[in-house]
Amino acid sequence: MKKIGFDSEKYIEEQSTYILERVNHYDKLYLEFGGKLVDDKHAKRVLPGFEEDAKIKLLQKLKDQAEILICVYAGDIERNKIRGDYGITYDMDILRLIDELRGYGLSVNSVVITRYNGQPATKVFVNKLERRNIKVYKHSEIEDYPLNVKKIVSDEGFGKNEYIETTKPIVVVTAPGPGSGKLATCLNQLYHESQKGNVAGYSKFETFPVWNVPLKHPLNIAYEAATVDLKDVNMIDSFHFDAYHKVAVNYNRDIETFPVIKRIIEKITGKDSVYLSPTDMGVNRVGFGIIDDEVVQEASRQEIIRRYFQTECDFKKGLIDEEAVNRMKLIMEEVGLQPEDRKVVMPAHNYAKAVQNSTNDPSAVIAIELPDEVIITGRTSSLMNASAAVVLNAVKHLAHISDNIPLLSPLVLERIQGMKASASHSSIDTLSLNEVLIALSISAVTNPIAQVAYEKLAELDGAQAHSTVMVNKNDEQTLKQLGIDITSAPFYPSENLYYQ
Repeated sequence: MKKIGFDSEKYIEEQSTYILERVNHYDKLYLEFGGKLVDDKHAKRVLPGFEEDAKIKLLQKLKDQAEILICVYAGDIERNKIRGDYGITYDMDILRLIDELRGYGLSVNSVVITRYNGQPATKVFVNKLERRNIKVYKHSEIEDYPLNVKKIVSDEGFGKNEYIETTKPIVVVTAPGPGSGKLATCLNQLYHESQKGNVAGYSKFETFPVWNVPLKHPLNIAYEAATVDLKDVNMIDSFHFDAYHKVAVNYNRDIETFPVIKRIIEKITGKDSVYLSPTDMGVNRVGFGIIDDEVVQEASRQEIIRRYFQTECDFKKGLIDEEAVNRMKLIMEEVGLQPEDRKVVMPAHNYAKAVQNSTNDPSAVIAIELPDEVIITGRTSSLMNASAAVVLNAVKHLAHISDNIPLLSPLVLERIQGMKASASHSSIDTLSLNEVLIALSISAVTNPIAQVAYEKLAELDGAQAHSTVMVNKNDEQTLKQLGIDITSAPFYPSENLYYQ
């Protein structure tokens, strides 16, 4: 049974109370939300017990007092930036996010296009939103932001950008990823609110790093591993220590920009800032939800290894530079970890080696650790790939179905395979995970054994898996949808450049 290290209900109660306390000081609070608003799988992995929709539940508690702005940088739309966990572009992720937020009964005020300069793909996206009756604001880039405070806080700076009309006391400002302009949007609003004579405040809701756990705690180091491509480094908040003689953890970008942000806020309000440190600006209470530190530490160590494999694969695909890889290796050494400390790594590679020795034919292998801690393997064959094989083997184990009992009719699988080769003109006819799951769901209608196995798919949520080669994007997304945390060795499954 999975160990729990975090109390999600306690956290939501603590967090909502703290945010409301801060709102009491202002007519309106602009709350910058860092990280993922929906489906925060990183937090779920490093804080066992954290519900991935905890932030949504938090906002639901505040929904009568909160509305949401979604920011996106125009340049990210132009270059079709991908959100890795969903495999979709940022513009598509915004549409997905709006749908999800509305589904939870939350109020989405508008979408803010930041650093907009008439980019063509962004124009198309704006048209798409506006024709679906979604309000869009366009903010242009401010020269010398954030250093030239005098210019920024003037008619030539924030003054030339639109004021976003809001109606509720809490305005949550979120985005599909970093660098989307959330902070600039908040400060822009503070400027306009001040011009209108309103008392508005700014706070930051950033889950990681956790300010009140030690700097070198695995939980905080896991955050560094997750943002290794951004070159984020955790640091002691020197401003906080100087002001209060208390140690608090923050990260380099917040600490470096704090003095200028403080000056901008003071220039806008005409008063000394109430914040003496970047930690003061935060409202993060996640540290108070930890109920078993050992469980959190171990989960965080496993996340660091998972990020190590992801970094190696991203480098192989040309997505990141060698500096990020070297930084990741240093993080692994700092925590004293080896790739083999992930339990599913060696079973996968040992089985692949055994298959090659017996058949003289290299084969991709995936090993998966199930909730009962049993490790199951599956390999690529002429019929199906390793992802499909390991999932079928896993549900058979969970359903106590003998290995020699076929879940799916070979004739049906061969027919699908034949259609894939002829009608779809695919050069690879091995069946993918998605194709095999569709076959399983159809078979479950008439085959009681397949039905039992099909019902066990839900029990794969939270399972850990490792592949001896990089899994293709479609299978990776399907595994994630099943709740399986998959890592891969940084090797392509074949010499093909397009078909993998």
